[in-house]
Amino acid sequence: MTRHGRASSPEDLVLAARRAGVTDDRVLAAIRAIPRAAFVSPAYAWAAYQDRPLPLPHGQVTTQPSLSAMMIAGLGLTGGEQVLEIGTGYGYQAALLSRLAASVVSIEIWPDIASQARRDLHAQGIRNVRVVAGDGTEGYAARAPYDAVLVSAAFPDVPPPLAVQLRPGGRLVQPIGPGGQDEVVLFERQSAGLQRLRLLTPASFVRLYGRYGFPRAEP
Repeated sequence: MTRHGRASSPEDLVLAARRAGVTDDRVLAAIRAIPRAAFVSPAYAWAAYQDRPLPLPHGQVTTQPSLSAMMIAGLGLTGGEQVLEIGTGYGYQAALLSRLAASVVSIEIWPDIASQARRDLHAQGIRNVRVVAGDGTEGYAARAPYDAVLVSAAFPDVPPPLAVQLRPGGRLVQPIGPGGQDEVVLFERQSAGLQRLRLLTPASFVRLYGRYGFPRAEP
């Protein structure tokens, strides 16, 4: 329910994704199947099916669902891929990816947020997502190479380890910018290295912190 009493459901987010231009039936089916309410703070459960970011600890926010859908659709997943996600939050986007790929490694820099994501994913019976607490800008070499990489925080450049851990022909989506005024860009690893394919959308993201990102202000 919303605060005004109107019933809401994942179908509201499917409609928002369609309005944003997402036509991939597999992505839309994943949104329909995953209850976002299971991946938000109980204080914001009433807003779970609104197409808006929701607060997380440490001054972070979730990605707007229609924006997540656009970014995921840009990866062109077919079901057999291994995906690296940077920025787990409480696990909603990882849950969507779990239905679209064979396996997901998701890295979250804040250990308490990572722990909550593990609990949320486990409660939904999702077993093909591994949540790692650590520096997402370094990637996760133990599982490389990846068929796709999805970064949910902004930095002016793609961290070099993420490009290296992407297999040839693989796709990477990242907000490029200073945080707050960014461009979500689709890249592909080609023989000459990581190449920009196209701009997906302007957007506003939190900053990407880590060794190859912005220095983290909060200990």
